[in-house]
Amino acid sequence: MSMADRITSSGCAAVAIDGPFHGERVASPLTPVEYQRRMAAEGIGRVLDRMADDWVAARDLLVGVGTADPARQAYFGLSMGTRFGLAAARALGPGLKCAVFGKFGTRSTPGIHTGLHAAHRVLNDASAITAPVLFHLQWDDEIFPRPGQLQLFDAFVSPGKELLGFAGGHRDTPEHASAMWHGFINRHIA
Repeated sequence: MSMADRITSSGCAAVAIDGPFHGERVASPLTPVEYQRRMAAEGIGRVLDRMADDWVAARDLLVGVGTADPARQAYFGLSMGTRFGLAAARALGPGLKCAVFGKFGTRSTPGIHTGLHAAHRVLNDASAITAPVLFHLQWDDEIFPRPGQLQLFDAFVSPGKELLGFAGGHRDTPEHASAMWHGFINRHIA
């Protein structure tokens, strides 16, 4: 929500959508094991497509009421926000002016349900995103190892892609990183 506050302070609209089997999409909170099991049972491809459809519908609604400009869109999402954001950013099409992704890659450590591994889909979606991308990498990420994150970064075809790397694990984010994310988005859509 703090990123939404930063973005709206620049005069842009912001929207947040609950991830699959999270927030108001479920009657009560689920553990990571439970929501991962449900996503795997549905099929990660179907879940990715459903989330992309939700983002497009939200964008279309905001455009329809005059709150958003279809030619000036950005996407921000780390970790799970990248997992689902790649498909969403691809679906948003040419109006996507930039995206901030990170803390996610083509490989994960044990503990992530094997039914959620979809390296081919991840790379395919990334290779279709031509807007500038800022990719946030935690160098010692214990959930998504560095080689898989770098493989994802390499898959983006945008000549305007940037890599932002910090020491530390998955949950370690320097306080000043959010200003860097916001600055990147602001340069491209403000």
